[in-house]
Amino acid sequence: MTEPSAQNPRISVAELSDRAATPFDLRPDADARAALADRIGIGGIRKLRLAGRIRAEGDADWRLDATLGATVVQDCVVTLAPVTTRLDVAVTRRFLAEMPALHPDENGEVQMPEDDTIEPLEAQIDLEAVLEEALTLALPEYPRAEGAAPGDVVHAAPGVEPMRDEDAKPFAGLAALRDSLATGADEDGADDDGSGGANTQG
Repeated sequence: MTEPSAQNPRISVAELSDRAATPFDLRPDADARAALADRIGIGGIRKLRLAGRIRAEGDADWRLDATLGATVVQDCVVTLAPVTTRLDVAVTRRFLAEMPALHPDENGEVQMPEDDTIEPLEAQIDLEAVLEEALTLALPEYPRAEGAAPGDVVHAAPGVEPMRDEDAKPFAGLAALRDSLATGADEDGADDDGSGGANTQG
């Protein structure tokens, strides 16, 4: 039976036992963690582990149940300071020999199955792909450093000095002043046209 490792985290379905669960314990090394952090766009991954079992489900399908444990580093959305988060997430995947049929709705668009745990069964189960997807979905969307003010989010492209919501307020004020002046000019123009017509008649 193929033993998954950080170098080859793939399990051949043909070698799985349909009588007993197959355990796995995937722990990517530092280089693999750094590469994964770069792919998913975060500052770093200090610890990472996907451990669980794969067992037969029905006559031809397989089920993976695991726990994802990770310590990740992300940029705070307010200060850009590093934020460390510990994740412990239950992961389930069902690999089906035959996927559910997809039917178009009334608009002719094909709707994806509501069950997001199912995947088509292939010759191998890629534990690394399962780990990457599970980690990406589990990441905090808006990590905040301790003491960061709520609602104050930085706006900056890579390499550009960030501008916070507070910094943007003067620009919002200028925009409002510009709009006010434009509205006043339009009204003055309308008054001039009206008064000019009255003078002609006089």
